[in-house]
Amino acid sequence: MTTQKSDRLKRIQWIALAFLILAGIVNYVDRSALSIANHSISQELNLSASQMGVLLSAFSLAYAFSQLPIGALLDKFGARAMLGAGMLVWSIAQLAGGFVGTLQHFLLARVALGIGEAPQFPAGAKVVSEWFAARERGGPTGLFNAASSIGPALAPPILTVLMLSFGWRAMFIIMGVVGIAVAIGWYAFYRNRSEVELTPSEVLSLADGSTEAAGEADSEAKLTWADWKGLFKYRTTWGMLFGFMGVVYMVWLYLTWLPAYLEHERHLSIANAGWVTSIPFIFGALGAIGGGYIADALMKRGVAPMRSRKWPICIGLIGAGCFTIPAAYTPSTVMAVVYISLAVAFLNVASSGAWALVSVAIPRRLVASLGSVQNFGGYLGGSLAPIITGVVVDKTHSFINALLISAVVAFAAALVYMFVVGKPIDTDLLPG
Repeated sequence: MTTQKSDRLKRIQWIALAFLILAGIVNYVDRSALSIANHSISQELNLSASQMGVLLSAFSLAYAFSQLPIGALLDKFGARAMLGAGMLVWSIAQLAGGFVGTLQHFLLARVALGIGEAPQFPAGAKVVSEWFAARERGGPTGLFNAASSIGPALAPPILTVLMLSFGWRAMFIIMGVVGIAVAIGWYAFYRNRSEVELTPSEVLSLADGSTEAAGEADSEAKLTWADWKGLFKYRTTWGMLFGFMGVVYMVWLYLTWLPAYLEHERHLSIANAGWVTSIPFIFGALGAIGGGYIADALMKRGVAPMRSRKWPICIGLIGAGCFTIPAAYTPSTVMAVVYISLAVAFLNVASSGAWALVSVAIPRRLVASLGSVQNFGGYLGGSLAPIITGVVVDKTHSFINALLISAVVAFAAALVYMFVVGKPIDTDLLPG
């Protein structure tokens, strides 16, 4: 039984989603800046492909290791403060990237960027779990996760224009200023659920009867060390951690190396590579949104909450791997872009399913912690993609083997989700 949402609740939901999408777009545009300026920065700083791979991975390693404390801090202090602070840190780091003079300085800026961006997606999962009932969380999750494709789709034309007009240094500075403005807006307009006095009917309309069976009071209980440590006792936690490695490995391969692939493997100019790079990520945005709504549709048809998320993840990963293989071998640039576009679309179905899975696998007050553990695993895998790709390209002077490796990783991840991720994490993690 559902209760009609109040106008106030609808307004809160749309404000939250609008800022999550906007922040996510800026997040991905900022992290895409280095790959867009790959050639110019490599020339100015005298970097090899392997050194650029290390520089690209500096962000993802810092991002990965920041996930574990960030999830606990989000569950303890809320998304308003933590995401606001994260946006401010990453935007200052992005701005600083415009002033670097050496590889070492750039590494420091990228590490700071990774630390600052760490709260974004666990915060999104936290916000959706607070302001949407479980039966409708897939759609909003798909929408905020679509920023991970909308950002890279917008990044190439926007950043290429800025770079060609003002230089790559000014490009970094401008994007840093934009991020600071979004951070101020988020903190001014968003409120955590604990900061809003809800009416009984609003509480009822947000109740889901699955992950909050212990009641609203328990859902607001503060995170403890025992709660966080207890996550690692569960097979589902480990399955989500290792499975998400496969998702982010391929995401990060395409995000960091696609412009260079189009320039070197397919011989496109910088300007043409800029707009062609956008095409796969447009398909990715459609996949991300579709993945969330598919999960909700399956749940409404009676599929168990965990399975309603697992099926899109597995199908998405298998599809991404299957389309990456012909992309590696086709002699046609047009067909390569078609195959990569389909691969990225399926990949984002899996990504949305993975974030939607977090919100039904654990009680609401622990969603950010579980999401950050999943993201930690994902970006450990993701951090390997730029390095492995750079080394493979240096040794073979081709991207074929790098693409095939990512397909194998995607297939392995699908098997992990299929056979390791099972039941929701028991609510006995709640104090009592």
